Amino acid sequence: MILRCSERYGQLLSALAMLGCMLLLAMMLIIVADVALRNVALPGWPQGLAWSNEISELFLYLITLCVAPWLLRQGQHIRVDIVLRPLPPRLAWLLEWVGDAIGLTTCWMLAWYASVAVWASYGAGSVNIKTLVTPEWWSLAPLPVTFLLLSIEMLFRMNRLWLGERGPRHDAVSAA
Repeated sequence: MILRCSERYGQLLSALAMLGCMLLLAMMLIIVADVALRNVALPGWPQGLAWSNEISELFLYLITLCVAPWLLRQGQHIRVDIVLRPLPPRLAWLLEWVGDAIGLTTCWMLAWYASVAVWASYGAGSVNIKTLVTPEWWSLAPLPVTFLLLSIEMLFRMNRLWLGERGPRHDAVSAA
């Protein structure tokens, strides 16, 4: 049951990573269009896309949020494996467990506080005023979702660690 849920969850994270890739492609196309329109005068076309910098900033943020849970699952997050390798296997396993517990707690706290920030922004009617005028909560809303997804992945990591050998993990590490 847990294995099936983990596999399905992995598919969801892969889909989010693909969305991040599509956002990166869209950002690149927007930047290219902006530069082209600023440098090649076409009758009836604008002289650049005034909103391209703002959209690029937003896309960079969204790409990070879309891809972060997938990167955690793949073991491509920041990690200091070199510290765990020389330790006795049981101690390394315990430190893996402690690290995951700290990560889980941190993700839960960030999800909670991000949710509070989203609701406060929504309730206050705050807006971002730049080239585009948008409700502030629109840009804050992905944060609690991402940290919830990271929390779920931390639980799956902890399950894999619990079921595995009592030593440093070999799955989802940056340098095996």
